[in-house]
Amino acid sequence: MTGLFDRIYRALAALKADEAPLHRRVYRCACDRPVYFQNSLCTACNAPLGYIPELNEVRALEPGPGEGSWRIAGEKDAGTYRRCAHFDSPAGCNWLVPVDDPTPLCISCRLNRTLPDLADADNQRYWRAIEIAKRRLVSQLLAMDLPVRSKTEDPERGVAFDLLRSPPEGPRVLTGHASGLVTLNVEEADDARREKIRNELHEPYRTLLGHFRHEIGHYYWDRLIAGSEWLGRFRELFGDEQADYAAALKANYDNGPPADWRDRHISAYASTHPWEDWAETWAHFMHIQDSLDTAMSFGLTGNRILGDVEPYSMEDLYAPDDPDAARLLMMLNAWLGMTTVLNELARSMGQQDFYPFVMSRPVVKKLHFIQLVCRQARATT
Repeated sequence: MTGLFDRIYRALAALKADEAPLHRRVYRCACDRPVYFQNSLCTACNAPLGYIPELNEVRALEPGPGEGSWRIAGEKDAGTYRRCAHFDSPAGCNWLVPVDDPTPLCISCRLNRTLPDLADADNQRYWRAIEIAKRRLVSQLLAMDLPVRSKTEDPERGVAFDLLRSPPEGPRVLTGHASGLVTLNVEEADDARREKIRNELHEPYRTLLGHFRHEIGHYYWDRLIAGSEWLGRFRELFGDEQADYAAALKANYDNGPPADWRDRHISAYASTHPWEDWAETWAHFMHIQDSLDTAMSFGLTGNRILGDVEPYSMEDLYAPDDPDAARLLMMLNAWLGMTTVLNELARSMGQQDFYPFVMSRPVVKKLHFIQLVCRQARATT
């Protein structure tokens, strides 16, 4: 057993990153102790902490010149901030807002249009879990330089969230997206209920963060694909989104996915309609990027790994001649190697697989297509 642990330790220690992550997920307090994305207080030195969206960092704070204002500790010339108005709420938001911003809420909390009845203790608990997932989503979108504006700020092209709970007499709130409005059934934050739904639908994976990443994928299809130069290429790769969506959903629920869905899609649900294929693939692109960013934040990548894995090649990509193709290929192969080990570690703990999916070659092409779309959006932004 000692030999096994030694081999695992040496293999993981060898996984040093060749480049910095897009978005770090571990930070340092002014006392040099590690602090993390959700922290608002350093447990080592009791320094107040806050997440600064424009820096994509959690930083130690010191009192600013005005009441309730804060500055980055040790940086007198830095900007002045205040806490998000939801800091002392059940949401426990640790994000900061520039003092000259007239909106009391941070860039993540201001995206909410409707909240559940917070007089209900369960709703308070649900809301906290939902906001933790949403802040992670928004921080990643900001790191990707994608447009993130509320419908209050941009009624035509902004995004908003309705966090709703089904009334006892019904009807049941359905999670979904329509014209920039994401509706989330807050009962998805109840682990037992969500697991029950996952089993009923025979899904390998169902999480709050996964819901957010899927639904925001629909939003960015509207923003980045619809009516753009990408639309024709999207149809070649994902299919014609003009196909009857309601009929496609009904066929899926009546008959199930096609037998060969694994050869072309990342999930069974992705085979329902081109819009769902896009949203599912988009969510997986975000899963992969954020998980690898987190690993690199701790000095790990998947470039060397225990076990044999068959890597993807340049020919598997959507545009192998693209100047950035080699970087994406490295990312996907790192993910392949890392998930191989993480799945085995999960099984060692009696848990379900960390990443219970298989990326076929057509899925790799779709992931590369999404990376190209995001890169252009980032350049435009």
